[in-house]
Amino acid sequence: MEHEVITLAHGAGGQLSHALMEEIVLPELGNTILNALHDGAVLPLTGRAAFTTDSYVVQPHFFPGGSIGRLAVCGTVNDLAMTGAVPRWLSLAVILEEGLPMETLRRVVRDIRTAAEEAGVLIVTGDTKVVPRGCGDGIYINTAGVGEMIEGADIAPANIKPGMDIIVSGTLGDHAATVMAARHNLTLPPEIMSDCAPLCHMTAAMLAEAPGIAVLRDPTRGGAAALLNELAGAAGVGILLDEERIPVRPAVQGVCELLGFDPLTLANEGKLLAFTQPADTERVLRVMHADPHGAEACVIGQTTAEAPGEVGLRTALGGIRVVDMPLGELVPRIC
Repeated sequence: MEHEVITLAHGAGGQLSHALMEEIVLPELGNTILNALHDGAVLPLTGRAAFTTDSYVVQPHFFPGGSIGRLAVCGTVNDLAMTGAVPRWLSLAVILEEGLPMETLRRVVRDIRTAAEEAGVLIVTGDTKVVPRGCGDGIYINTAGVGEMIEGADIAPANIKPGMDIIVSGTLGDHAATVMAARHNLTLPPEIMSDCAPLCHMTAAMLAEAPGIAVLRDPTRGGAAALLNELAGAAGVGILLDEERIPVRPAVQGVCELLGFDPLTLANEGKLLAFTQPADTERVLRVMHADPHGAEACVIGQTTAEAPGEVGLRTALGGIRVVDMPLGELVPRIC
C-alpha cells in the first residue's frame, strides 16, 4: 500500500477502501466466511445462541500486555463467556481518523488476529469508516459477538443464594493500573501489565465440571466493587468479603495508595468472579488452577442472608466496612 497514513479516501468505498481490505485486513483475519465479502455473515447456528456488542476507545492504543485491538476481541469474547456460551464469531467495525499511521493499523489488526486465535473465534463481517482529522482519536473499534450456549448452563443473578462462595480468578486492578501508568508515563515494575485475555476456555471447563455455577461475571469498568453491588442488589443477598484473601499485586496496591484508589474499584480485562455452591467450590478451583488465566484463583467471600443488597469487607483488624458502588469512572477510558 503506497499510503503511509489513513486518508479520507480510504473510507470512500473505492480503490483505496478495497486496498485497505485486501492488503491489511484479509491477510490477517481472512477466513471462508469473511472472504465472501458479503454485506453480512451467514452463521451455522443449530441451538441457543448468545449475542453481545461493545465499543473500545482506550487511550493509549498500546500498553504493556495489550492494545485496543486485543482488548476489542477479549472484551467481547469474555462477555459471551460470562453468559455460559462458547464464543464463535465476531464482527469488527473500525472508525479511523485521517492521518492515522498505516503501521498503527497494521499492529492493531495483528493483535486482533492473535487474540482471535487464542480465543478460537472468527472475524466474519465488519465495516470501516474514516473521519476527518481532529474528529476522532486515531482509532475506535466496535465488536459484536455470537456464541453457542453450553448445554445445562444457567447463568443469572436470580440463581445467587445465601451461603455461596465467591471466587476471583486472580489479582485485581492490573489493567487499570497499567493503562493509567502508560497514559501518564509512569513507571511500573515489568511484571505489572494488563491482564487482557480471553477467558472462554476456562469458563467452558468450569461449567463442564460444575454446571450449577450460579453466576460468572468479569469485573471491568467499576471493578469488583461495582459488580458485587450490582449482583447483591439483583439477587437480594448480602455479600461479605475477606480483605486478607483479596489478591492484589504489591505494586498495584502501591499505586492505589499513592493516588487514592481502591483496588476493588479498578477495572480488569482478564479476570472473572464466580458464585458457586460450597460443594462445587474445590472442583471449580481445581479446574481454574489448571488454566494459566486462573492459576491464582481463590475464594474471597461468601453471600449471606444478612444485609441484603449490601457488600461488606471484613478488614485485617476484624471490623467490617461497607463497599459502596463507585460514584463514577475513576480511571476514564480503560477500554
